[in-house]
Amino acid sequence: MVLNARLDHRDPLVFDTHELGRRPGALQRLTRTVDAPKDFGVQGVIGVPEGAPVELDLRLESVMEGVLVTGTARATAEGECVRCLEPLEQQLVADFQELFSYPDADDRGRPAAEPGDDAEDDEDRLFIEDGLIGLEAVLRDAVVLALPMQPVCREDCPGLCSECGVRLADHPDHHHDAADIRWAALQGLAGSLEDGEKDEMSGDAPGSADAAEKQEK
Repeated sequence: MVLNARLDHRDPLVFDTHELGRRPGALQRLTRTVDAPKDFGVQGVIGVPEGAPVELDLRLESVMEGVLVTGTARATAEGECVRCLEPLEQQLVADFQELFSYPDADDRGRPAAEPGDDAEDDEDRLFIEDGLIGLEAVLRDAVVLALPMQPVCREDCPGLCSECGVRLADHPDHHHDAADIRWAALQGLAGSLEDGEKDEMSGDAPGSADAAEKQEK
């Protein structure tokens, strides 16, 4: 079986279950505010800053197999809008439930599982260590699942202009005149023709002076 890493009772995310006892049905409710650990969220996208307060409401219940922990974490996550790249804050509420198993036989003399039994299941199990349980891994998973993978500052955020990068929410009338490069040559030709017509009308076109003299004769 896979045991937890050595737990430190001074860690604010480590909880002592000795007071709860091992009688099935025993309950203990706890509230605690802790500092968010490092990398508490989706790295590079959104997360709870390291050291920010995280409020925990916990319910510890003694069951046959161990201690069932049900809880809610509340915190303020910070990130960047994926559309307009502006900083944003989001109130986070993450619910979680996890069973921490006894590493040995329980009070009724039920034998512990052999090392080879259900090896794959054991890899995913968490165990009570000297009466202590560590919630950091459980809490981290719950926070990641509760956070949006593509956070936005508002649901209808229009994002940035694809041509110049201006924030469209600040300039709702912003636009660019679309020009099709396939017509650029024809537009240049049309411009040349227009210039020629203007020259003829103004009498500046070549030969206009000679034509006028012939008409006089």
